[in-house]
Amino acid sequence: MEEIINRVAQSALTSLNLEELLHPGERVVYDIKDNLFHGLILREKDFREFIKTHDWSQYDGKNVAIICSADAIVPTWAYMLLATKLQGHAHRYVFGNLEALEQELFHEAISKIDAEEYRDAKVVVKGCGSIPVPTYAYVAIMQKLLPVAASVMYGEPCSTVPLYKRPKVA
Repeated sequence: MEEIINRVAQSALTSLNLEELLHPGERVVYDIKDNLFHGLILREKDFREFIKTHDWSQYDGKNVAIICSADAIVPTWAYMLLATKLQGHAHRYVFGNLEALEQELFHEAISKIDAEEYRDAKVVVKGCGSIPVPTYAYVAIMQKLLPVAASVMYGEPCSTVPLYKRPKVA
C-alpha cells in the first residue's frame, strides 16, 4: 500500500485568510433618530443631557455604525458629540450603515498586515469561509501584496486561480 502524501501541506504556498484578521467584536447600529424630538429635530439641551446620562459602557469592545434613519436634518456636531462618548468604549465607530462599518473594519485589518511577511512568497488568498468578505477587501489586499509577493492566487491551496506572477528580471 502506497503512502498518501499531502502535497498541499508540503508546498511553499502561504495562505492568507482575510476573515481571520477581522475584529470579532459585535456590530451594532446607533440610530440617532431615537434622540429626535417628535422624530423631526434634535434639541441640543435634551441631546446633551442624554449624552451625559446614557450608559456608554454597553458599547465596550463593540463596533458601532452611526446612522439617522429618520428624514431629519441632524447637525454635524451631534455625530461628533456621539463620537466623544463612543471613544474609549467602542472598538471602532463610523458614520454610516453596517456595510460602511464592515468596510472600515476590513481596512483596519488589512492596514495592520506587515507586507514584508509576504516578500517573495507564493500567496493564496482564501476565497470562501464562514464570514462574507466583500470585494473591497480582496482588491485592498492586492494593493498590499503586489509590491512584495512572487505570486498571488485566489481560492484554496488545493484549487487556486492564478492572479499575478512577478515578471522575471532579465
